[in-house]
Amino acid sequence: MARTVKEKEEKTEYSLEAQAEKESTTDEEILEKKKKQLLEKAKKLKEKVEKVETEDLKEKAKLKKRTDMLVPLEEYVKAGIYLGTRVVTPNMRPFVYRRRADGLAIFNTDTIDEKLKEGIEFLSKFAPEDVILVCKRQAGWKAAEKFSELTGVRVFTKKYPAGVITNKRLPDFFENELTIITDQWVDKNALNDTLIVHKKVLMICDTNNFSHGADQIIIGNNKSPKSVGLIFYVLARGYCKARGIQVDIPDLEWWTGEDEEIKAERPSRIKKEMIAEAGAQFGV
Repeated sequence: MARTVKEKEEKTEYSLEAQAEKESTTDEEILEKKKKQLLEKAKKLKEKVEKVETEDLKEKAKLKKRTDMLVPLEEYVKAGIYLGTRVVTPNMRPFVYRRRADGLAIFNTDTIDEKLKEGIEFLSKFAPEDVILVCKRQAGWKAAEKFSELTGVRVFTKKYPAGVITNKRLPDFFENELTIITDQWVDKNALNDTLIVHKKVLMICDTNNFSHGADQIIIGNNKSPKSVGLIFYVLARGYCKARGIQVDIPDLEWWTGEDEEIKAERPSRIKKEMIAEAGAQFGV
């Protein structure tokens, strides 16, 4: 009888210890579970905060970049500098952002701005007397001649005299260090002459241009008076500032305004440019 009572007491004591141990284990598991949940919540909250901060920083960087543009973004858009052609050469493919529904290739305005800055920096290394600007396309005559007037750079618009920088026997021969090419297709004679004498080339390239031979390129629409005007305005302003040339530069509106003469000849000019663009596809 005494043994039975003793066994019952031991059994009861064992059950209480087991229950206590079980309860202790359960509490630890609960605490561990809660701790894990809190850590997961903290991790998610951190990721959310980091995401918001990253997006905020990206937006600020984007705004700062737009603020640092040579001209406001809307001016690039108004001038149509971002509009390319339906033809895209292998050289220009890396700069094409997308194509419109009508097939026109589109440049990224941020990249246009960067290339213009690079173009100004490159051009500023040369003295005005060592630079020539060639622009046979009528759409750029007004801006090219004003650029020449302000900077002192020699300009050839309606006609480029072949051999003028290569043939020493010519009476009007001269030497230059840099040639600015407005359009590689239209100004090919000047480009070829420059390459023959191993001089530097700064080239404005549309999507249908090949940049072979260029030491520095500026990308953008080189067929529209507004676009070409904006390019030469930015180049003139940047060059004069870098070289310390004190001149009164007309407002951008003057550069992007279209001449009445060009406006009157627009239908025939557009037809010629369409033929030239088609020829560019086959390298003619």
